[in-house]
Amino acid sequence: MVRIVAGVSDTGTVSAVVDHRRRLPGRGAWLHPDATCLQQAERRRAFGRALRVTGPLDLSALAREFAP
Repeated sequence: MVRIVAGVSDTGTVSAVVDHRRRLPGRGAWLHPDATCLQQAERRRAFGRALRVTGPLDLSALAREFAP
């Protein structure tokens, strides 16, 4: 299982990032390290609910991380 947290960039956009060391602050969500699980979570809009983020959430870092 991989821990996912929401991080705010310098520009103010909120993005989901992988917490490899499981030490980043904030609310986390757990996900299988599989591209199909990522696609299913995106389709269900699970990250916004699990991380309690309102507004758009950038998932491009997760897509790069789970790319085959």
